[in-house]
Amino acid sequence: MVHEFTILFHLLFLKVDMEPKSGMEVALIPNIDPIDIGLGSSEKGNVVPPGKPRKKTMTSVYLKFFETVSDGKSRRCKFCGQSYSIATATGNLGRHLSNRHPGYDKSGDTVIISAPQGPQPSPIVKKHQPQLKTSQVELDHLNWMLIKWLILASLPLSTLEEKWLENSFKFLNPTVQIWPVGKFQAVLREVFRSMREDVRAILQQVSSKVSITLDFWTSYEQILYMSITCQWIDEHWSFQKVLLDICRVPFPCAAAEIYHTLVKVLKLYNIENKVFSCTHDDSPNATQACHTLKDDMDDQKVGPFCYVPCAARTLNSIINDALRTTNPVISKIREFVLEMNASLEISQDFIQYTTAYQEGNWKFPLDASARWSGSYQMLDIARKAAKSMETVIRKYEMLGSRMLLNSVEKNAVSIMHAYLEPFFKTTTNICTNKVPTIGLVLFFMDHISEMIVACRESRHSPDWLKNAAEGMTTKAQSYNDQVCNVFTYMAAILDPRIKVELIPESLNSENYLEEARSHFMRYYSTSHIPSISGSYGAQELEDGGSVSFAEEIARKKRRASMSSATDELTQYLSEPPATIPTDVLEWWKVNSTRYPRLSMMARDFLTLQATSVAPEDLFCSKGDEIDKQRFSMSHESTETVLCIRSWTQCGMKFKYNSTEIDYERLMELAAAAAAAASDSNGAGSDKKQK
Repeated sequence: MVHEFTILFHLLFLKVDMEPKSGMEVALIPNIDPIDIGLGSSEKGNVVPPGKPRKKTMTSVYLKFFETVSDGKSRRCKFCGQSYSIATATGNLGRHLSNRHPGYDKSGDTVIISAPQGPQPSPIVKKHQPQLKTSQVELDHLNWMLIKWLILASLPLSTLEEKWLENSFKFLNPTVQIWPVGKFQAVLREVFRSMREDVRAILQQVSSKVSITLDFWTSYEQILYMSITCQWIDEHWSFQKVLLDICRVPFPCAAAEIYHTLVKVLKLYNIENKVFSCTHDDSPNATQACHTLKDDMDDQKVGPFCYVPCAARTLNSIINDALRTTNPVISKIREFVLEMNASLEISQDFIQYTTAYQEGNWKFPLDASARWSGSYQMLDIARKAAKSMETVIRKYEMLGSRMLLNSVEKNAVSIMHAYLEPFFKTTTNICTNKVPTIGLVLFFMDHISEMIVACRESRHSPDWLKNAAEGMTTKAQSYNDQVCNVFTYMAAILDPRIKVELIPESLNSENYLEEARSHFMRYYSTSHIPSISGSYGAQELEDGGSVSFAEEIARKKRRASMSSATDELTQYLSEPPATIPTDVLEWWKVNSTRYPRLSMMARDFLTLQATSVAPEDLFCSKGDEIDKQRFSMSHESTETVLCIRSWTQCGMKFKYNSTEIDYERLMELAAAAAAAASDSNGAGSDKKQK
């Protein structure tokens, strides 16, 4: 985005020849007739005829830098917009240029690029179907760039009301006109509508079950929002997800309002019969809303549906219970780190001391956020670089002795660091895992539960840590009670790394296994499964098909071995689990020919999400930026800006009135124009030097 605005600024103030070389398109020079169309309509408006060229009434070397305004009584400077009477002597105009715009006389015979008055030229658009006539769009390039800036930076529309933003552009080009906020809002609504239709079309092509996740937050206007995201596994065994909507939950924001808002969105996208699971934030209202949705789906017999709490939020809450006892110490360390981040001198000294004392390598700025990643780094610094930290504090009086840790605090840091190290490794693994399946996350959560119990029962643990472990145990048990059901069991065993061998004891049940077998036989053993021919077809081989003769023999042998087993599920479970680093989706992609029916079940059940929010957004400092953006967004732009941003980030094309806006082509033209202007200025300078 910085690159795009650099080019835009160049085009605003570089002096470009009025007649570019043949074949060169200049993106921001209005060399086409403006089109007047309504923002809410795709119909073409009336073509505005170009105005007649103005005749010069007098000649002067200064006049080319001024333009006559519409009243015919004054001239306006093209650089700054300063107006003078038409009768003003040209000498005064020259003095104005010399005082206000030194260097103007080195511009040669070129003019300042200016945005046209009245209707704006259309942006560059890409036609997916050349045979169809693409409607033109009434947007000038500067405002279109501002729209993209708003979207990518997730800024509220009120940003554009700041007069200094417009003044900055007018400093470069006095004729620049930024749209009023109402027009930006109307354009964004149309972009939102066009792109939402693409999301609808994508979801209609999904043949498998989908899962949804719910995330909630409150803005500065005290409005409760709910984001709804859809996930699925496509036929190529690639994980896909798309944001469906960001909705305001109406007052009183209870379970009923969440339920009705959610159902409305599911029906809008026509996926209410495809949803297999919902992962929520574990709030009572969200839990009750999901329970009501399950009752409805059970009554309509549309298929199995389950809902589970977010493992990441549960784990974050458990960790915060442990940190609560050492928060004062962590705050003291954080204050020291903030001072180091703000001072190059102090941070360089710290790096020198850690090198001399062999206390590790540290890269600045250090993560000093209040998120779990930042809090653990505070413990890490005090534990691993204690000597360097103390030396730096004693060297700089401005830091004060209050930042020095006493022996009790150092001991608490050491104990807490050792206790929470497995938690940090667990969260790091969940954040970096390509597809954190419910089976893998339950495997980690089971390990965390064991660590908590071991701490609570150990006679070596201090009382303050045992007390913290009590609350942690309660939350871990509550999570296990909510997440354990036959559907999460099936999702877990269909992870080839977990199967039955690594499934948590609380989830392992003979009854669950029998229910899983019954579900597989009822829904996947025969229905919707194409029969697999016992022999290869001549047409396949003649066309160079992917099924080789050797593969056909292998398939026969696999089917023969399958016949000795009760079903594919039994055969699958009889084999040892895959290693933990295994890519789950790649494993199923390779083995789907061995388990054609079971792979369809896995494709549905593996969509069940363990977390309702991306773990890195919750545990890492990245989440601070997301929270700031959400909190500062006003109601009129929250849905449009955040949805469009999410859709563009997942690869969808920017659209307006169902027409794709080709930003790449737009920037190519802008870059070419800037380069041409630069070359032209350089050539002019060379001639003068000669």
